[in-house]
Amino acid sequence: MTVYSGPVFDMAVNQFAVIANYLEIPMDERDRLLLPKRAITVSCPIHCDDGTVAVFEGYRVQHHLTLGPTKGGTRFAPSVDIGEIAALAIWMSWKCALVGLPYGGAKGGVRVDLSTISKRELEALSRRYMQEMIPFVGPHTDVMAPDMGTNEQVMAWFMDTYSMYQGQTVTEIVTGKPVASGGTLGRREATGRGVAYLARRVMKELSIDANNATAVVQGFGNVGSYAALGLHRFGL
Repeated sequence: MTVYSGPVFDMAVNQFAVIANYLEIPMDERDRLLLPKRAITVSCPIHCDDGTVAVFEGYRVQHHLTLGPTKGGTRFAPSVDIGEIAALAIWMSWKCALVGLPYGGAKGGVRVDLSTISKRELEALSRRYMQEMIPFVGPHTDVMAPDMGTNEQVMAWFMDTYSMYQGQTVTEIVTGKPVASGGTLGRREATGRGVAYLARRVMKELSIDANNATAVVQGFGNVGSYAALGLHRFGL
């Protein structure tokens, strides 16, 4: 049992155990590869539209810094807890290592039901979260990105808040920001498009004819919608 224990983190632990056994990783090296390097918990108080003050829990987990700065999204959702964020950070490390990117994995989040707050409150929460994270993030330390419940606008607020405290514009603190703010064309579609390309590669490896196959996509947000579009273009 660790502070991260929960269903999502336990899933990551079980996955790691299977692969560690397969690769015959020595037992005394496993905790070093599995447990996060750093976990940050912050309180994010904001002034609400009705004049009250609400406090939201925020997290950032930096899993592994051996390959370089950490990198990973920030999600705003009611399900967010430290265990979920830790598991997602671990998976980010694996993904970066798998494709040879010079980054470690990180993830962040705020426990909030977005349907209950206004756009002004969302901006206040986004800026406060970044303000609390400034001592722990940076272009050469930990780079943030969008995730569930966050988007280009939230990334722009993150970047603006971080830049104000640095005294200059620091576009590299986040990815997934608007193109007008230094973002990359195609970033919005990138994750979903990657799912489609990966599925096509798997079908090729398994000799599956796209014309005789169907696909089921769970969710139709930023990732699911572009994944569905890509799969449709590939003939599914």
